[in-house]
Amino acid sequence: MPIAFKSKLAKAPAIALAISTSLALTACGGMPENGSVYSTKQPVVERTNYVLDVKTSADGLSFAEQRRLADWFETMDLRFGDRVSIDDPMASAATYDAINQIAGRDGIIVSRGAPVTEGIVPAGQARVVITRSLASVPGCPDWSVKSEMNYTNGTHPGHGCAINGNLAAMVANPEDLITGQKGTGETVVMSSTKAIRSYRSDKSE
Repeated sequence: MPIAFKSKLAKAPAIALAISTSLALTACGGMPENGSVYSTKQPVVERTNYVLDVKTSADGLSFAEQRRLADWFETMDLRFGDRVSIDDPMASAATYDAINQIAGRDGIIVSRGAPVTEGIVPAGQARVVITRSLASVPGCPDWSVKSEMNYTNGTHPGHGCAINGNLAAMVANPEDLITGQKGTGETVVMSSTKAIRSYRSDKSE
């Protein structure tokens, strides 16, 4: 019995060392791995096309088709950032004007060039396409790293979720995250004085 007791005591330090080593490796395995200060969670823009085929005539759209198109725009909640285009095999100016007038009620200008959609436009019809973009940040929030140890001084995987998530949620036109906005030639100072000039002109009348 004494011999067996001594054997267990001899193995105790080795067991303790093995346990401490495994715990250390487990802690290291949960540490952040991003060695830069840049976020790995970036906004992603998804684009979806919605289509509606309307019947056309030489005069453009009938009253019933105009009403049907207006109801569809209302159902789709047409808003800023949406792109409306027409796929019209006849390239009718009357059809374009009718659709453009209805879309203009929501502040949308119709484009003549439409994206490629599934199927062929039937004869005597035109296809109205709403292209809608949605920005989001996949993988957020990310709390996968639960260790407080950070020997590599890595950036937490959830870094950037708040900023980029708010940016994706607040941007009026998600396409701006890809292509940006083209300049109009006006500076901030030039545009900010419009309200002042309007106020002065009203006071002088």
